[in-house]
Amino acid sequence: MSFLPLIVLAAALTGATPAASYTNPVFDEDFPDPTVIDAGNGWFYAYATQGDVAGRVQNFQVARSRDLVRWERVGDALPVKPAWASRTQLFWAPDVHRRGRTFYLYFSAGLDPDRAARFKKERGVAESTEGVFCLGVATSSKPEGPFRDSGRPLTCGLSFVNIDPMAFDDPSTGRKYLYWGSGFQPIRVQELAADGLSFKKGSAPVELVKADKNVPLQTLIEGAWVVHRDGYYYLFYSGENCCHGPLQELKYAVMVARSRSATGPFETLAQATGSPDSAILRRSDAWIAPGHNSVVTDRAGQDWIAYHAIDVKRPYVEAVISGDRGVRRPMLMDRLTWRDGWPRVESGIPSAAPSAVPSVPRK
Repeated sequence: MSFLPLIVLAAALTGATPAASYTNPVFDEDFPDPTVIDAGNGWFYAYATQGDVAGRVQNFQVARSRDLVRWERVGDALPVKPAWASRTQLFWAPDVHRRGRTFYLYFSAGLDPDRAARFKKERGVAESTEGVFCLGVATSSKPEGPFRDSGRPLTCGLSFVNIDPMAFDDPSTGRKYLYWGSGFQPIRVQELAADGLSFKKGSAPVELVKADKNVPLQTLIEGAWVVHRDGYYYLFYSGENCCHGPLQELKYAVMVARSRSATGPFETLAQATGSPDSAILRRSDAWIAPGHNSVVTDRAGQDWIAYHAIDVKRPYVEAVISGDRGVRRPMLMDRLTWRDGWPRVESGIPSAAPSAVPSVPRK
């Protein structure tokens, strides 16, 4: 066997030979709900919803890259399940946030059946067939983990309302917040305690953007991501059906709203400009249901939007994890530009042609 392919691969992964351009997808694996962060020491890390990797389930997938366009897997961020979710396999939408030397993993997971039964009984819905989803948090000293769960959920609720968390430390006030939401409910935010492991005592969720079947693309909204720029707080969120039913009916798209405060009120792009909807990224002929994005900044200060989408040529996973979706969602990335006070994605669809790579230093 020739070792040349291995040498070429190693060079690509270490960034020894910088790429001149890239073409989507940047990570052609099932890697849903990607959060991409600059973890320091020359590495970018990406985290994704549970997946089947080489025949084994990873609760939270992790990959890393030096240039944002060539990625290598580095294992499972949460190999040991929390005690409160030890008998379920619904681990979705991780968000990793760095504070000092500690990395915080915020995530959503299905509550164990016995705990879920007690939860529903206490609320008088013992006969409900709906599951119970919770938001959790775990910590690690390393970006790849392993992360250790805090020991208890942040909050729980019926159905899939409490999913898709995103932590945000307000640079203007120093306050820590957690955004989340789905299940045909509003995107919400609540202040976190100083340790980031619980909600601040006396705080309460604040509704920011509401799901509304009469508003284009907003029957269901989720996947919050917040960016602070030029005095505004930009709330990216995704709407409509991402993953169930005929592919031609999946209208999932990325939208945006903005506010002068981290806790709102938020004005959507449609409200501000009179556009038919607030989408900045929607499906193309090649890529269906682009969404659940994160935003990462390269070393030159250029913003990039990372997101998942369904490849029309290879739309389904080979192994479906019980209770999860069967569509295959690789990670894509495109340049994010800013015009007239709003973020934009060139042409408004996933790029198909070779694009200039992000600016990162040589190793």
